[in-house]
Amino acid sequence: MELNLKNLQKFIVVGDRLLIRPEENSEKTSSGLFLPPGVTEKEKIQSGYVIKAGPGYPMATPVDEEPWKESKEPVKYIPLQAKEGDLAIFLRKEAYEIEFEKEKFLIVPQSAVLLLIRNDIF
Repeated sequence: MELNLKNLQKFIVVGDRLLIRPEENSEKTSSGLFLPPGVTEKEKIQSGYVIKAGPGYPMATPVDEEPWKESKEPVKYIPLQAKEGDLAIFLRKEAYEIEFEKEKFLIVPQSAVLLLIRNDIF
């Protein structure tokens, strides 16, 4: 099934969260036994590809001497390590599952990510 990327561009991921397309888990063991759906859902870690990443952690703005004045400074962020296309290994219990166009996605905070695999480093 092909995902419509145009519709996915409407998603705005906030804060330190990542939108991840989970890798398909095998429904059978290496010996050929089929596993019920509940077994794979209880795994402690999972992997998937980062589709979109939030802007990061917001930084506090300096306090003015006149706090009633409206601030014209845009919010600044500490960027996330994860980037679109990275393979992320993360804690499953921290993920929130959503479904969009009949495909499952996970919203995962960066703090739940254990490891990132990036192909364009070398």
